Amino acid sequence: MSTLALFPLETVLFPGMQLKLHIFEERYKSMINQCIESQRGFGIALIRSGREALGPAALPHEVGCAVTLSEVQRLPQGRMNIVVTGQRRFRIKALDRSQAYLVGEVEYFQPAEDKPKLIQACGGRLRPLVLRYLKMLTANEDTEIDPDKFPNSARAVAQVGAILLQADNETKQELLALDSLSRLMLALLEQYRLEVALLEAQLSPPGADFDIGSFSSN
Repeated sequence: MSTLALFPLETVLFPGMQLKLHIFEERYKSMINQCIESQRGFGIALIRSGREALGPAALPHEVGCAVTLSEVQRLPQGRMNIVVTGQRRFRIKALDRSQAYLVGEVEYFQPAEDKPKLIQACGGRLRPLVLRYLKMLTANEDTEIDPDKFPNSARAVAQVGAILLQADNETKQELLALDSLSRLMLALLEQYRLEVALLEAQLSPPGADFDIGSFSSN
């Protein structure tokens, strides 16, 4: 097991994702400075209970994502703007509350390639759904989506799919915690089928013969 400083937040981070943070609390100023000095990262985990800031350290979910510092901007009074990049999933085995911030004994893991044929089949179905979803999300932007630059391997498609999915934190946390790649692919397929169908319904105007009658005054 490894020791990892923890930053409970109201967000779920996946490997490969970037996140911008403004550091203003003394405990997290100290934590980030120690991480910079030791050239170590820290862990981000979704808050299970408690507050994100200005109170006792919140209780995090069991599974989170270890991050490395990509950028640090120093500000007055020791505050910082930082950019972090997600690296590896971890599972918290024990919590140490002896410092101002939480420290966890953690085990790192990645979803296991447990059912290769199912994973490959799911990857083939998921890839076009993620591309379709991304094109619909950027329909009003001057953005070109090049399918040739989109990953082909099932694990990479799952990673990108998890990052791009606009879902609530509870759904994202469930995806992050899955330790089976086949189960992750199946869960992502279900989510993307639903999200694509909803977006298509929102983006498709009613036909000319659409008529629901007069509206109630209430």
